[in-house]
Amino acid sequence: MNPSSVLDLDHLRRYTHADPALESELVALFREQCALWLRALDPKGDAETWRSGAHALKGSARGIGAFALAEACEDAEALTGEAGTPVARSVALETLRVAMNEALAAAATLEHRAATSFRKGGSAAR
Repeated sequence: MNPSSVLDLDHLRRYTHADPALESELVALFREQCALWLRALDPKGDAETWRSGAHALKGSARGIGAFALAEACEDAEALTGEAGTPVARSVALETLRVAMNEALAAAATLEHRAATSFRKGGSAAR
């Protein structure tokens, strides 16, 4: 997988000032946020928990340049009130999960490449 097809690596590097340690820390935080907020996204749950979870995950996704996931979160975030039916939320959640899994896989590939390059004594090929 080419991480740059899912993550905007230029954005990530600008955001972290190209600091590999900070990139790694931000990716780890993103992974934790995904696990935390995905649990809050219950299609049958209350509107505020749903909106808060989608909003928080959107911010984390934007931080690492996972803009497809951020867009899916933004769509999910809007599903409150009459628009927030369990069926609509279930569809949005599935779209969000696909985008999140792609972002997590891209982040893992990025971390693997950085670790492999570090062990070989070079800079990470990005």
